[in-house]
Amino acid sequence: MAADMTFKVLNESIGRTVLIKLKGGKVIRGSLQGFDQHMNLILEGSEEMLAEGKANTLGTIVVRGDNVVLISPPPQA
Repeated sequence: MAADMTFKVLNESIGRTVLIKLKGGKVIRGSLQGFDQHMNLILEGSEEMLAEGKANTLGTIVVRGDNVVLISPPPQA
């Protein structure tokens, strides 16, 4: 049941900016373009968030689901 809610939130976040926290402490922000049952994510226009508000541009990337610790969906409008 929790997985159903997770996929529902991810579906609603397609095309919107999400914040992803990875194992090892990296934080990535990007536009969610797609995902699969393993929570592998496709992010477009992504950036690695660095200290002091700086960011490192990554572009379009695939994030393996087993590296994801947290996905923060966009705020509800």
